[in-house]
Amino acid sequence: MLYDALLETLISHLAPLQDTAAALSELDVLSNMAERALTLDLNCPTFVDEPCMQISQGRHPVVEQVLTSPFVANDLALDDSTRMLIITGPNMGGKSTYMRQTALIVLLAHIGSYVPAASCTLSLVDRIFTRIGSSDDLAGGRSTFMVEMSETANILHNATDRSLVLMDEVGRGTSTFDGLSLAWAAAERLAQLRAYTLFATHYFELTVLPESEPLVANVHLNATEHNERIVFLHHVLPGPASQSYGLAVAQLAGVPTPVIQRAREHLGRLETSSLPHDVPKAATNSRSAPAVPHQSDLFASLPHPAIEKIGKLDVDNMTPRQAIEMLYELKTLL
Repeated sequence: MLYDALLETLISHLAPLQDTAAALSELDVLSNMAERALTLDLNCPTFVDEPCMQISQGRHPVVEQVLTSPFVANDLALDDSTRMLIITGPNMGGKSTYMRQTALIVLLAHIGSYVPAASCTLSLVDRIFTRIGSSDDLAGGRSTFMVEMSETANILHNATDRSLVLMDEVGRGTSTFDGLSLAWAAAERLAQLRAYTLFATHYFELTVLPESEPLVANVHLNATEHNERIVFLHHVLPGPASQSYGLAVAQLAGVPTPVIQRAREHLGRLETSSLPHDVPKAATNSRSAPAVPHQSDLFASLPHPAIEKIGKLDVDNMTPRQAIEMLYELKTLL
């Protein structure tokens, strides 16, 4: 009875009570932002009218709190002349952290918070799109690759020149050529949309995009090998990565040594059997540095037209004259 009476009394004061609760919750959030800004060394972002996203010494606000070693801060520079960064580097090198901290800094700035960076100057962003991580939808009958493509489709349909887009390893769930082709076309489309884009990939072929798309630039997370062990340096540097360090990361994960050694044999055979490509200058002194092909060499490992023609020859029914003419034709093709 007392409880019912209390409710009856409160109902007549419901509107001011709700206003009070809303005001207290807003005050709670704002005071928390102020406390975090002081405690975590956050700084006030600056919004400008001209399109740009300039972050100096940006940090990931969560990762830096759980690390036992100092967090390596990095810069980001996007503007009207550079709208997309192709990010290469080893697994665990920091690509995803770099992308996510950028999104968190932009989000924090837009909700009125100070940001984990020495300075941050940016224009208004309408949306943040992400294609990060891998997951399937078994109940819905969608594979990991299908989920990935659905997210990619949503981004390509809805991103604008004021959107921030994070694309992490697009094209992994299908064949090499399929995945590379899809990633390449998606990157080109995002460049045409002029969206602010961070595009992390292990497809080194994409590092030639700046040659055809002036709004695209290459950056990489650096690492080095010491006593056949990989050391991640986490610094974002200009230009493409010189190595993927996939075997070193596999070894770090505990893959048995005989498997790693056998993988090195396979890798050596694959590298020597592929057609020669240009190697970036940064890779000239690097062991097992992968080739970075020009766009025209993208499908260089496909069968040569001469080989296809030889495969179709009906040798038993050719006259000597036809055979000599075919030799001349094959020579011309080569």
